[in-house]
Amino acid sequence: MANYSITPGVTLDGANGSASSINDSRRIFNFGERVAELAPQTSPFLTYLARVGKKATDDPVFKFLEQRHQYQRRNFTCAQAKDITNYSSGNWAVTGLRLDAPYDQFGREVDTSVRPEFLIVGQIIAVEGEWDEDGSDGSDKPVIAYFRVTAVDNANSAYAVISGTFLKAILKPTHSANGAAAATKGLVAPGADDHLRIDDNVRGQVVGSAYAEGHDGDTLTGWKDEFFSREGYTQIFKTLVPLFSGSALATRYRGVSNEYMRVYQEKLMEHKMDLEHAFLFGMGTDDQGVAGTSGPMRRTWGILPYTEAYGKVKTFQYADATYDSFVDAMEDVFSPESGNSGEKLVLCSRKVMSFFNKLGGNSFLGNMMAQQNNSKDIYAGGSGFDMQNIQNEFGMAVTRISTIYGGINLVAEPLFRNQHENTAIMIDLNNVAYRPLEGNGVSRDTQIITNIQGDGVDGRKDMILTEAGLEISLPETHTVLQFV
Repeated sequence: MANYSITPGVTLDGANGSASSINDSRRIFNFGERVAELAPQTSPFLTYLARVGKKATDDPVFKFLEQRHQYQRRNFTCAQAKDITNYSSGNWAVTGLRLDAPYDQFGREVDTSVRPEFLIVGQIIAVEGEWDEDGSDGSDKPVIAYFRVTAVDNANSAYAVISGTFLKAILKPTHSANGAAAATKGLVAPGADDHLRIDDNVRGQVVGSAYAEGHDGDTLTGWKDEFFSREGYTQIFKTLVPLFSGSALATRYRGVSNEYMRVYQEKLMEHKMDLEHAFLFGMGTDDQGVAGTSGPMRRTWGILPYTEAYGKVKTFQYADATYDSFVDAMEDVFSPESGNSGEKLVLCSRKVMSFFNKLGGNSFLGNMMAQQNNSKDIYAGGSGFDMQNIQNEFGMAVTRISTIYGGINLVAEPLFRNQHENTAIMIDLNNVAYRPLEGNGVSRDTQIITNIQGDGVDGRKDMILTEAGLEISLPETHTVLQFV
């Protein structure tokens, strides 16, 4: 125990001229800054949170805001098919075109599409369509049609209705006409009777805006991202150092002579592992009425079940995982429009970590690192991955893989075992935080409260206490990797 300082130069047992001793009567020692440093390799998530993601809260039900920027993804789909037949003098003007989006006003992905809030007059939009030269199905050619929005009707919450001036349509570089490959490409030159068909569920996006010189800006409308309000809970963790009688405290034992200090160290480790378990596997709830208590019982969310419920889940086969499947997954995992940063902490079970680090001829990373085209799944000339094993500043071994999309930092998580032995989770550390309760000059971060036994008891009992929770924002930036 003497090795774990509470503050610089102060040790728990008061040895070596310490200014404060763990044996002081009825003292509260703040241990919040140091508990994560006890054998950090056994609790890597707590170690990272305590060092790089700590943000105190002054309320046990803490509120926070999520902001998802939509300027990167102003894309939409057509909510109802539209057949534009009024081509004349080079104009396919459109009216009554219904557009919806897979994101709500908070930028959250939704199962049922809603009205795009970002459509305004003056924008240029590009929409997938089909150029029909004879008015009958079967001879359509795929095009991208460009319009300038001239009116937007937001009366319906499920879609926006726009009118627009036709600008140009361009054939896709490759397309099929009447089921056969066609080499025609370039700008569409339609005739007077040609149709432009925009089918249901085809995709489009905003590609800028255009206004006339001297345009009156007072007629412009605007749009804005909305904050999404969330809340989390702190959880009260308690670990008791069991009562030691006065006789036990004064007895010298074999093995470790000071039995009380030996147990103390074990209880600190137990308390730390309770925090690690909760931040990995906890289910966030708030029980307002708990029998035998004076207040509610709150429990924090853990990163794994929260991500499984609200984030992304990618599944891989041990035997069939390929370079292509992994790259396809990373394209989504690192998508910047979802708020992802370029770095992920990946907590892995030992089984998954072994799988990643097997560099044999048939292994996953072995294939990814190959410099030659050894199989149909590997691209010749290298994979675009750079892998190295390093020791990080927190004392943990890290396998770092630099991909074309961002950095992956693999760390073995010893608690991913049993039912989680095939699990890894990719955590965006920008979007998680350790939230200890701290306000009015009182900190409920990890602390040691000494001598809590009743008056007159010939013995001693101490308690380790923490009140803290895990804040998880932008769940779509975290991903569970499930290997089967």
